[in-house]
Amino acid sequence: MAERIRVLLSEEEVDKRIREIAGKINRDYAGRAVHLICILKGGVFFTCELAKRLTVPVSLDFMSVSSYGSGTESSGVVKIVKDLDQPLEGKEVLIVEDIIDSGRTLAYLIDLLQKRNPKSIRLCTLLDKPERRVKKQVTVDYTCFTIPDEFVVGYGLDYDQKYRNLPYIGVVEQQ
Repeated sequence: MAERIRVLLSEEEVDKRIREIAGKINRDYAGRAVHLICILKGGVFFTCELAKRLTVPVSLDFMSVSSYGSGTESSGVVKIVKDLDQPLEGKEVLIVEDIIDSGRTLAYLIDLLQKRNPKSIRLCTLLDKPERRVKKQVTVDYTCFTIPDEFVVGYGLDYDQKYRNLPYIGVVEQQ
């Protein structure tokens, strides 16, 4: 079955909102360094665009956490595929995600990272689907867009490893 992609958020809308969120982060972290943790693979596009717009000192690390199979539903099982390269002790940590829906992965991840004694942990996401939230304790500090419960691709988000490179956010529609 072929898919069709309907544009949900244009490249211009995404770019404008990332600039606004970067401005908030710059104000909130003024005079301090922020340690970005990019959640791979989907978060890399957003993290790069966000980091380019930050004026506070930035360090960067990557983590790969798996909670999806090949379908469109979260499996609920969280697995660390690639852990951080640097310690977090005393750092102002900002986890950067492409999308948050159930919150299972982030709840697990935040709990894990808290044990590494960062000064603080905040969460930044390109897309949030709060109506899908199962883990209510997951609080998003910086949200670019709150979206409806539709399966989205583009700007790092994929469907079976396809469509990550789209410069906009689109909805997958089966034909």
